[in-house]
Amino acid sequence: MTTRIQSLSRRSFLVSSGAAGVAVTFGSLNTVLPAEAAANFTANAWVTIGSNGVATIMSPAAEMGQGTMTALPACLAEDLDADWDKVHVVAAPDNEKLYGNPKFFGHMVTVASKAVDGYFEIMRLAGAQARKVLIANAARMMKVPESELTTDRSMVIHKKSGRRLTYGHIARSAKMPDPMPQATKADLKPLNKCRYIGKNLARVDIPLKVDGKAKYGIDTQLPGMLYASVLHAPVQGEKPDKIDDGTAKKVKGVLSVHPLPTGVAVVGKTLEATMKGKAALKVTWTTTSPARKWSNDTLAAEYSKIAGDWKHPSVDMLKKGDAAGAIGKAARVIAADFVADHVAHCCMEPMNATALVEGDKVHIWTSNQSVIDMELAGSIAGGTKPDKVKVERPFLGGGFGRRTDWDVAFEATLLAKAMPGKPVKVVWSREDDVTRDMWRPFAAQRIEIGLDDKHEIVGWRHRVVAQSYLARAIPPLFKKTGGQDLVSAGNGDFRYAVPAQQVDYVRAQSGFEIGAWRGISAGYTKFAIESMIDEVADAKGVDPLDLRMKLLEKHPRALAVLKAVAEMADWKKKRTDGRALGLAYSDALETHTAAVVECSLDEKSGQIHVHQVWAAVDPGIVVQPKNVEAQMEGAILFGIGAALREQIVLKDGVPQEQNFDSYRINRMSQIPPIAVKVISTDNPPTGIGEAGVPVVAPAISNAVAQLTGGKRLRHLPMSPERVKTALRGA
Repeated sequence: MTTRIQSLSRRSFLVSSGAAGVAVTFGSLNTVLPAEAAANFTANAWVTIGSNGVATIMSPAAEMGQGTMTALPACLAEDLDADWDKVHVVAAPDNEKLYGNPKFFGHMVTVASKAVDGYFEIMRLAGAQARKVLIANAARMMKVPESELTTDRSMVIHKKSGRRLTYGHIARSAKMPDPMPQATKADLKPLNKCRYIGKNLARVDIPLKVDGKAKYGIDTQLPGMLYASVLHAPVQGEKPDKIDDGTAKKVKGVLSVHPLPTGVAVVGKTLEATMKGKAALKVTWTTTSPARKWSNDTLAAEYSKIAGDWKHPSVDMLKKGDAAGAIGKAARVIAADFVADHVAHCCMEPMNATALVEGDKVHIWTSNQSVIDMELAGSIAGGTKPDKVKVERPFLGGGFGRRTDWDVAFEATLLAKAMPGKPVKVVWSREDDVTRDMWRPFAAQRIEIGLDDKHEIVGWRHRVVAQSYLARAIPPLFKKTGGQDLVSAGNGDFRYAVPAQQVDYVRAQSGFEIGAWRGISAGYTKFAIESMIDEVADAKGVDPLDLRMKLLEKHPRALAVLKAVAEMADWKKKRTDGRALGLAYSDALETHTAAVVECSLDEKSGQIHVHQVWAAVDPGIVVQPKNVEAQMEGAILFGIGAALREQIVLKDGVPQEQNFDSYRINRMSQIPPIAVKVISTDNPPTGIGEAGVPVVAPAISNAVAQLTGGKRLRHLPMSPERVKTALRGA
């Protein structure tokens, strides 16, 4: 039966499918839904079909180099049956009601590797339903039943007569079907019939980045724009007490100096002028911050003491059986303590934001991973309501969780409010970026494992002590969960067959504000877990791979990545020339990942050398295989940096690292060959951007244990000094 058609003004129509919807507009290339028309819609606006046949698809996730601006539109284009050569991708505007990610309560948030995970089905259903609408219009125009029509590469085809209509031709006179055709999962293409999903497409953002046309937050230029540099307190939590700004105000181009809650801002006509003015400031700071009492050694000692005291109050993250009782009755107990230092994000694009305040309206331009957080920053600093704040989200020069935080947008809005009608652009220096970063939490852990007389695991308990991300960033959620924090502590769960397991979390309050960092808690919890699995293998006298295979025998996807990486690395072949292999597995992000590293150790210098990394990953349905491979490579490099050299050293609350001369990121000469095998399965897509991080540190540590006769490294990073201490048995 042919669907009835009715007219709709502006040649736009709304299609909806359950909880998700799509507004498809017919018009010229790059047309966006007019504001007055959009106000009448209650579902998501995703695609515009131009009269020239070009489909302009909205990309709802922040593009920070992870490829979502290609992967997500490809999902819609797949079931729209569009010709990819006629697809134009644009970043979705600030509108959470239309473009929110269901994995994050409908907010425009791009974190935790949940972009494809969150939008995959929505965009595919949107494409399928838009295709049905095109077919309905083509049936009207051809005067044939819809059931006789098919589509292929932006064309509707009537096989009986041989007639074809391009999507562009249909767009010129398209009308709104009534009733609206519905799309369900049954309408989606089978994976083996997909043209784009599972295939490699050239990323749409790369040409713009190569020729310099890509615009980042730091590229924002507006008429009459002013600039600002901020001198921050040397210790988090301190505020300016006395400000001598006389010399700063004499700098040519400096217009004004403003105290802020976290520092002192210099506003001027050029960025260079504000930087000179900032250098000329003389500020006396308060000395009341609790962060002043901490250095790395005191943090490690205090946190480790709490981790080892099972009577200390804690919050259950996981409880399965009586782990404490099983361990108490065990024939043997293996126990170890682990520590992980703060690490910084060091995004290539330093933190920056531009704000304009006009009455009760705030406009913010900033590379960001969370529109809602920028709206909150603008509303609080601007003294208005969130719906009065408009956020522009250009490309991100790196995110890794850092750009969910609103601190720089808050500073920019405060200054813009003080200069009404003038856009103010705040740019942090690299020193600001490192010392005022929202570092990954400092964490201490203790794991105790009970073994029976056959060295089988009978009980496992794990405590994580770390600052709370949720308590700072999302207090209502932290309170609602009773103090649980999956970001800072994970849930400590794993797929290994353990009869009794307990994982608990203790919130440490040091006075430092911490943030999400690629992989977050999995970066240190999997380090501890996977190191201990190797220790159990040593106790049993079995191969670490064989033990994992036995403990994961009920999880075929886990077995598959372990088998794959073992074959890639030729695991059973003994290494010579002072090299050894280490293995680790992770199910973080619901993605199955296994890695093997080949390492050597210079015992005199304490330097660990990583010669090769192999990894296998199963993130469910793979949309773009080459991009998954690239994301794994990037995450593995992050893991190597955090495992071997990256750290923030605190002395009385003051971070000692300020720039790349002291904060040691990977150098090109330290990058090993990396081989990645991507395994696509018929499971819902899961996270990939962070999946490569958690397996690196434990794989390196396990390799080093092979080289040292079982002497283990349990403090991240595994610096030469810590290696030499471990070799001495200290």
